[in-house]
Amino acid sequence: MILSSITEQIPIRTDENGRLRVGDTRVLLDMVIYSFRLGNTPETITEQYPSLSLDNVYLSIGYYLRHRDKVDAYLLQQETEAETFRRDY
Repeated sequence: MILSSITEQIPIRTDENGRLRVGDTRVLLDMVIYSFRLGNTPETITEQYPSLSLDNVYLSIGYYLRHRDKVDAYLLQQETEAETFRRDY
């Protein structure tokens, strides 16, 4: 049987501070993507962050790969905010 349409829920949510988190965890999307960029597999990422499920890591990476420009802009914004915070405090 072939499904006529498949709809996947992307497990990325925005928290109360505007940060993107994976699933129902407190793990930032930033950390998953940085780890992926370093060459870590989704399996390794779930070992680094045991609260993450393997399927949520794969879906998050897939979202990143399909929307790289948007996610990279978000990551740059987060890095800029962190640098400003470090400099000012």
